[in-house]
Amino acid sequence: MDILKHCVLTFALAATVPAVTPVFSIPAAAEELKAKDEMKNVQKISRKKSELVKENIRLRSALDSLKAELEKSKAEMREIDSLSYEFMDVYDENEDKSAAGLNPEDYNADVSDSLLSIWYMQQKISEASQEEYDMDSVRFESNVPDSVYIERIKAMNSFIDLPYNDVVRNYIVLYSEKMDAKMGQILGLCSYYMPIIEEIFDEHDIPIELKAMAVIESSLNPTAVSRAGAKGMWQFMYSTAKIYGLDIDSFVDERLDPVKAAHAAAEYLKDSYNIFGDWNLAIASYNCGAGNVNRAIRRSGGKRAFWDIYPYLPRETRGYVPAFVGALYTMTYYKEHGIEPQPVAMPVHVDTFRINRMLHFKQVSELAGVPLEDLKNLNPQYKHEIVPGNEKEYILRIPYTYTNSFIDSEDSLYTHKAQEYFNPVVLKKIKDGGDGERIVHRVRSGEVLGKIAIRYRVTVSQIKRWNNLRSDNIRIGQRLVIYRGGKGPVAAASSSSSSQEAKPNPAGKSTVPMDADYTVYTVKSGDSLYLIAKAYPGVSAQNIMDFNGIGSNIKPGMKIRIPKL
Repeated sequence: MDILKHCVLTFALAATVPAVTPVFSIPAAAEELKAKDEMKNVQKISRKKSELVKENIRLRSALDSLKAELEKSKAEMREIDSLSYEFMDVYDENEDKSAAGLNPEDYNADVSDSLLSIWYMQQKISEASQEEYDMDSVRFESNVPDSVYIERIKAMNSFIDLPYNDVVRNYIVLYSEKMDAKMGQILGLCSYYMPIIEEIFDEHDIPIELKAMAVIESSLNPTAVSRAGAKGMWQFMYSTAKIYGLDIDSFVDERLDPVKAAHAAAEYLKDSYNIFGDWNLAIASYNCGAGNVNRAIRRSGGKRAFWDIYPYLPRETRGYVPAFVGALYTMTYYKEHGIEPQPVAMPVHVDTFRINRMLHFKQVSELAGVPLEDLKNLNPQYKHEIVPGNEKEYILRIPYTYTNSFIDSEDSLYTHKAQEYFNPVVLKKIKDGGDGERIVHRVRSGEVLGKIAIRYRVTVSQIKRWNNLRSDNIRIGQRLVIYRGGKGPVAAASSSSSSQEAKPNPAGKSTVPMDADYTVYTVKSGDSLYLIAKAYPGVSAQNIMDFNGIGSNIKPGMKIRIPKL
């Protein structure tokens, strides 16, 4: 009993003792850890958001740059497209004749493409003078006072009005001081070419001062070729050259003939002057086309002076007339600027011969002793060093010192090594090339055969034949041989009335009728053009490539023609 009382009392006392708060609580610690984790997550999210904001700013900047480039490209394309309509305006406004020499009924897509290319690709005054300077922003300094320039220009007594202002002054300094070395070379060529041009321009009754345009166009290089395909000293496009009577065929390109091209340029400039009644506008028209000049006249409110329409002309053309003044000034006063004409390897006196038979430069060189380089320099219009006199009469120019030698050997010239120089295979290759415009096109991203065919005005089947393509599939970077105008070599795999495909014999050769002008060979594994050519005496790998219009890459199963030489 006492024991029981003691236990009850002990229990009662324990119940009255206040509870002690524990020093460490497990639930509280968990909450604190959770809060810390959440804080870390917030910090991580904050850092990530900051990085995303920076990345977003960077991407926006890049996107804005791309948009700016896209808008620039779109603007350029709109400007180019608008020119097509401007050319139509030329024909509407000048029903008799435009500066391009066309009547309205003569208009076609080829002409539009050619005229458009003239403006689009001539984004220069000349390749020689504009490579290093942006003439819209640069301002040259010179020790020559304006009064001296003005007095010198006045003393030139030019039939064409030669203005003077800050723009003209800039071009005068360019040609007379910044291009002194280049002008020395040009002046050396002037000693040979300018008397020819002056005589021609006098014959056509146009100002002789216009000769300076040849300096702007080509730096007096008769074989100059622009990216658009304009050729010669006067940079004629194909269609315009044909309109002005220049022959262009497989053997000859008279755009490269300094004499005939100068006659064509004189006619072109005379036509331009008849339209605009102002030589400065005619000069500007030569650069950008009559359409752009007419457009500038309309935008100026009908004014017809160059400096009145200046702000409305294409940017490139604005500098064309000032460049003309600068070039003409420097050709006149080069001595005052210390420029020395550089000697050039051109004969002082030249004789001409009328050629009525097929004649090769090497025949003339080997029998008459005329250096081959002289023949090339004096007759750049003959693309393959062959004068095709059997088709019509052509002119051959030789240095006067070789005149007697040429006359003495003329009877034997035409037969000398004729079989070698006029090999039927070589002549056929030249003729099959149409105008000789053999183009190697490199396939770019997004291009298909149809698009390429439209660009060069040929057919898909022609491209496939010229390149031995068995399907329409092409790859980026692939090189395709294109013959402008569609006149290319016969396909390697095509049949011919003079040839029959035959079964190859153990040596790999094909057996064909004796009257065939070639044999057909089927390429085997391990073959190369060199090895194939070795099996056919007198035939080289280059002969095979030329005859088939192919490159050196061949594949097993391909059928190629081996010419009989």
